[in-house]
Amino acid sequence: MRSGSHTVTRMTAHIVWVTKYRYPVLKGDIQVRCRELIVQICDNEDVRILKGVVSKDHVHMHLEYPTKLAISDLVKCLKGRTSCLLQQEFLELGKRYWGNHFWAIGYGAWSTGNITDELVQKYLEHHRNPSNSEENNIILE
Repeated sequence: MRSGSHTVTRMTAHIVWVTKYRYPVLKGDIQVRCRELIVQICDNEDVRILKGVVSKDHVHMHLEYPTKLAISDLVKCLKGRTSCLLQQEFLELGKRYWGNHFWAIGYGAWSTGNITDELVQKYLEHHRNPSNSEENNIILE
């Protein structure tokens, strides 16, 4: 919950975005660095990660954000900064992603509330458990 002098808010959303062509490049050091960058960006933007997973070809986040921040601006910031920095730090990504496009165009975003928060949490728990998935996931929060 966030509160101001005359307000109390709890804005939450579930966000998903994928790598271009869904290439499974978010592995090892790239995956770890992607997680670090996402956490840093969220801290800078006053966004609280409730749950999240960096999978081999996509990112899931359930987050709480301030009312002054539009989801579209947040995703633009997350995708833009991580794309730029990952491609600068891991030159091997340039072999797959010419033209500096790391993430696919678009994203999925769903607002959540008291009831849907629980469903999203269960969904992300499923992705966090390696026995439920072939992927090696790295947890965001």
